[in-house]
Amino acid sequence: MLFRQLFDPETSTYTYLIADTVTKEAALVDPVLEQVDRDLKLLEELELNLRYCLETHIHADHITGTGKLRQLTECLGIVPQKANAACADRYIGDGEVLELGEIKIEAIATPGHTDSHITYWVNGDRILTGDSLLIRGCGRTDFQSGDPGQLYDCIVQKLFTLPENTLVYPGHDYRGHTVSTIKEEKLYNPRLAGNSRESFIELMNSLNLPDPKKIMAAVPANERCGKVPSLS
Repeated sequence: MLFRQLFDPETSTYTYLIADTVTKEAALVDPVLEQVDRDLKLLEELELNLRYCLETHIHADHITGTGKLRQLTECLGIVPQKANAACADRYIGDGEVLELGEIKIEAIATPGHTDSHITYWVNGDRILTGDSLLIRGCGRTDFQSGDPGQLYDCIVQKLFTLPENTLVYPGHDYRGHTVSTIKEEKLYNPRLAGNSRESFIELMNSLNLPDPKKIMAAVPANERCGKVPSLS
């Protein structure tokens, strides 16, 4: 398996490239519109065929690159089941598995940050958590039908029950971290370690965070798989 973690500095978004080195089939998870040229160049250099663009959720802080990549490569755009994105080629639900050659990518439903969110469990040893579980943090729950109780249940009952050496690759990081493990987050995540469900809900409801800078443009564009006026 080829696995690369790519970064967008403007929005602190991680995009992940996953590929089977034998079949050359590839997937990008959470691509960013402004980084499409970078991603295409890497795919070309590594002689990979982009088969899927996977979204963890409908993003509010950046516009997805899926629409543009789909135009240029004929890949399939895949979004979580029940997400408000009529443009998707396929919707993926809890327990469904995508295959890239010998690579297995299993969907784990982890709503709470938004009402439709998927974590991708790759080959049984790493999870791409989007905005659900972050390194020493978690996604906010105060818009897009977020629910702190639901997020707590998904993290504790689904993600924290995975093997403790499972690698955690988040959708964002604002402090320079790149990867963690389930064991680390169980021990050291300040929003979850030692907190009950009730105290977690109280904490999340008291954050009072400002809206993401791009929310007014990003959400409607991402509901159309990244289609904005300049791409019409």
